Amino acid sequence: MAHEPHSQIPGRIRAREVFHPGTLIAAVVVAVLAAMLVHGLVTNKNFQWNIVWMYLRDVKVIQGIGYTLLLTVGAMILGTILALVMAIMRTASNPVLRGVSWAYIFVFRGIPVYTQLVFWGLVSVLYPVIGLGVPFGPQFVDFDTSKLFTAGVAAVIGLGLNEGAYLAEIIRSGLESVDSGQSEAAKALGMKPSLILRRIIIPQAMRVIIPPLGNETIGMLKTTSLVLAVPFTLDLQFATNAIANRIYAPIPLLIVAAFWYLVMTSILMVGQHYLERYYGRGFTNSGSKRSKRQAAINAAGTSHIDPSLEVEQ
Repeated sequence: MAHEPHSQIPGRIRAREVFHPGTLIAAVVVAVLAAMLVHGLVTNKNFQWNIVWMYLRDVKVIQGIGYTLLLTVGAMILGTILALVMAIMRTASNPVLRGVSWAYIFVFRGIPVYTQLVFWGLVSVLYPVIGLGVPFGPQFVDFDTSKLFTAGVAAVIGLGLNEGAYLAEIIRSGLESVDSGQSEAAKALGMKPSLILRRIIIPQAMRVIIPPLGNETIGMLKTTSLVLAVPFTLDLQFATNAIANRIYAPIPLLIVAAFWYLVMTSILMVGQHYLERYYGRGFTNSGSKRSKRQAAINAAGTSHIDPSLEVEQ
């Protein structure tokens, strides 16, 4: 039997959206305000856009972007490793492991990151020499902390330890979101706990972990602007501040820093989007057009609908 044309299918409801004049008025008002804002930014000479354009591609600024990204990557790697260890310790049956994990999270979440960075900048003053050996006994190896903890190392450690305390709770909630029945089934199959964690729990927990982990990564990128407390003087914020102090033009250099931070965070947000979509496969409610079309055809239960035709939304 020939399929009926799309427009002649009996019983189809041709719904139309109700016109809302308030929405149109609000859109016009918002568009006018946005145009006024852009006009004020472009025509205001106090922003000194010529200086902004000049220093957007400055060598020191580009180097600052590179060091900012290095700090972010290093701190997030350290923080993620620490967070995974602490999250597993929080769920352990041993009270000592749970207590140490809780104390770490309590301390590093409770102290402001700027204060922590100041302490790490003074670690060579607090501990001029660090030794490895028997506690309250002989030391076998000594390290000069002024050489071991450079400004860059201290910045990464300070940021990573602080971030690990926040990520530990995120990872713990992700691990606990996986149904316990899956672990029990894996145990029944003879899988080791480490293999269960690596092959069963963590891949499913990533769907819950990735969104806040992406937000924390973006937050870490902006938190690197505080590493002057160490002091670390090669990041983007310090580079633009140094140029501003030299040419006595703080506003255009702030715009330069803001622009590059926006570029970097935008790239990270795009990466976060694709990671969320990858780990959310099978859980998303959006689905493909083909899946929606087939579901509508199955629900209709009629033989005269052509599967090749799209169902109107």
